[in-house]
Amino acid sequence: MMAQTELDHDELLSRLHELANQSLGLWDVPADARARLINVSENATYLVETENGYKSILRVHREGYHTRRAIECELCWTEALNSSGCVTTPGIIQGRDGEIVQSAELPGKLGARMMVMFEFVEGEQPDETQDLAGPFEELGEIAATTHEHTIAWKKPEPFERLVWDLDAFYGPRATWGNWRDGPNVEAQIRAVLERVEATVRIRVSAFGQSEQRYGLIHADMRLANLLIDNGNTRLIDFDDCGFGWFMYDFAAGISFIEDDPQIPAMREAWVAGYRKVRPLSDDEEKEIDSFIMLRRMALLAWIGSHIDVPEAQALAKNFAAVSAELGEGYLSRMS
Repeated sequence: MMAQTELDHDELLSRLHELANQSLGLWDVPADARARLINVSENATYLVETENGYKSILRVHREGYHTRRAIECELCWTEALNSSGCVTTPGIIQGRDGEIVQSAELPGKLGARMMVMFEFVEGEQPDETQDLAGPFEELGEIAATTHEHTIAWKKPEPFERLVWDLDAFYGPRATWGNWRDGPNVEAQIRAVLERVEATVRIRVSAFGQSEQRYGLIHADMRLANLLIDNGNTRLIDFDDCGFGWFMYDFAAGISFIEDDPQIPAMREAWVAGYRKVRPLSDDEEKEIDSFIMLRRMALLAWIGSHIDVPEAQALAKNFAAVSAELGEGYLSRMS
């Protein structure tokens, strides 16, 4: 099997494009359908379309990130959210064999990849250049609704998903790597972030993992993962969903823009939206600061371990320095 790490980014994308198009026959799609890359991060996402207007979305999973069962559990949750009517998610298209997770490879070129096809959803992402208070209030409502659902939902057994606990961020086998290996983590920056890690560990451990604070979460609930069409909002991309703290969903919502001047207003709006659906104590609201830093340092690790991805390269130059500035502010507020 050809490992992903043996290929440079452009060659990998070329082979994934070939795999995606050669695999379309696994689903009942028109014979003239073609797959076009629209996004690549952990996975490669393609728009499948024909000249006559057919559209669907194909997700080709990265190598070694999830097991088949973990993907099935993700899709089971999205279908449960949909069927309950509390949150709308894209429909899943079964393969010709009736399975929702398919697998294919390019012998000698690319090892087996798991794939899922979704119904195409019309809509646009919220405009992140505009006032974001309104969209974040809705995002808070959606987050709270998913949290209420997961507390009550009887999960299928065995249920397998990522675990976003302290070890996943700071442990020896952290999911996205060690933040110390991120780009431009110089001695002074590292010293600040070491203090931040120590403080986050203490505070989040004390915060605890009760059923009302910790459970199955989306874990990547950014505006980029909302699609709005004629007033209807759909939540997409559950690929990172797993077990974590509910307040982490806000931190994930401001990924990469934690220093934006709008953040205080966005946070206030998110909390207001959240409280429309479920209670949120003052202590829980205050601890959002810890989860923001937890996420920010995870993103620093992500950039370091994904430096071949254009998005990571674009962020690399100043991300560590800004993280340290944010960390200084966090430490002063929490002292």
